[in-house]
Amino acid sequence: MTRFAPSGPLRGTLRPPPDKSISHRASLIGAMGEGTTAIEGYLDAADTRATLDAIQAVGAEVEEMGPSSVAGGNDLRVRGIGLRGPGDRFGPGAEPVAVDVKNAGTLLRILPGWLAGQAGGAWTLDGDESIRRRPVDRVAEPLRLMGAEVDCRDGRLPPLRVQGGTLRGIEYRLPVASAQVKSCLLLAGLLADGETSVVEDATTRDHTERMLAAAGAEVAVTELRSAPAVQSGPARRIAVRPVERLAPGRISVPGDFSSAAFLAVAAVVVPGSNVRLEDVGLNPTRVGLLGILHRMGAALQVEEDRSRGGSEPRGAIVARHGPLAATRVHGDEVPLAIDELPLVALLGCFAEGRTVVSGAAELRHKESDRIATVVEGLRGIGADVEALDDGFAVRGTGGVRGGALDAHGDHRLAMLGAVAGLASRDGVEVAGAGAAAVSYPRFETDLASLSAR
Repeated sequence: MTRFAPSGPLRGTLRPPPDKSISHRASLIGAMGEGTTAIEGYLDAADTRATLDAIQAVGAEVEEMGPSSVAGGNDLRVRGIGLRGPGDRFGPGAEPVAVDVKNAGTLLRILPGWLAGQAGGAWTLDGDESIRRRPVDRVAEPLRLMGAEVDCRDGRLPPLRVQGGTLRGIEYRLPVASAQVKSCLLLAGLLADGETSVVEDATTRDHTERMLAAAGAEVAVTELRSAPAVQSGPARRIAVRPVERLAPGRISVPGDFSSAAFLAVAAVVVPGSNVRLEDVGLNPTRVGLLGILHRMGAALQVEEDRSRGGSEPRGAIVARHGPLAATRVHGDEVPLAIDELPLVALLGCFAEGRTVVSGAAELRHKESDRIATVVEGLRGIGADVEALDDGFAVRGTGGVRGGALDAHGDHRLAMLGAVAGLASRDGVEVAGAGAAAVSYPRFETDLASLSAR
């Protein structure tokens, strides 16, 4: 158990750790490229290390240049093996290569797209106990429609076995908004015959599209309706065609918005706080929480930094304590804030009225069933919260009392408990607080630095 005691005002300036989603994709696309890709500020965390191990397992080389100028990041050089490199390494009758994804769901769902289009070879992707509960049929099914040979346990769970083969381009409409499934199919499309397109009814994070385009792929994005639904952005069709080579060159990873969100929300709910978070990724497909906070009346300021260039926008977020009003988050808004929805539940505890999140059944397929674990965790510290089939509802009671919260091995729930403890009356003891290292190894240190000023 780690106890997080009630805190005085949080003050200071921090740069959150490098973005986890972008780090995963940077190393994967670097491995798919030809020549050397320099990655500045790659997140040094358990999940992203799993991706470095995976690309080396399929043949790429990784040279670690040492810590970057940003705490929590490393500078890397990835020597790619080319789009068709993994299959070229296989001789006749070679045994399948085992790829341990550990607890990295992003890796589990994106890497098969590259491997499925190889001329030969076979790979088995497996991981820890948590990853074995996360469905992979959502990537297996569309890959099979492209002609891939893909097998998984009980038709839907890891281990996932991928056999390289010839792929054909398809148009696939995502039944559930998922940037991971979209990314998997776009990578497969680079090796398929004809055009491959993915249609999403709600906008999901677009890091893969931006990175592929910067590396020389032809990526066409078409909006399918002019009026966005709620806050989700318009439905879109994203198409790619086969390409001979990728040349990513240099990739600079901004600060992780999802990690910054925990620090920003801490400032919003701890009285007297004023925190500035710098060099944060501000990709419009990632910052749905900012719109939610705005509706709740949070004292928040965003300053864009256009001087850095690159494919990913970034800037500073200044968060201050202040009163909050309840809000509703609908399904069309969920993909833009999927990783921050547990924080919305905590914010609801401090808001006037009843905060409801719906259309978020995807939360049940994260590192834990985040609907069940968030509701259980917040009830354990005095919140008035109830589970819905596809979300949760929270009645504001002026905050949380305190108590014990089990993180269930989920990094975001561990950080949620820590933030709740700082803003609670009696403090919160978090079981499994070390899980935060999956995405934010310095979380406790950074949080303590803000409360010590």
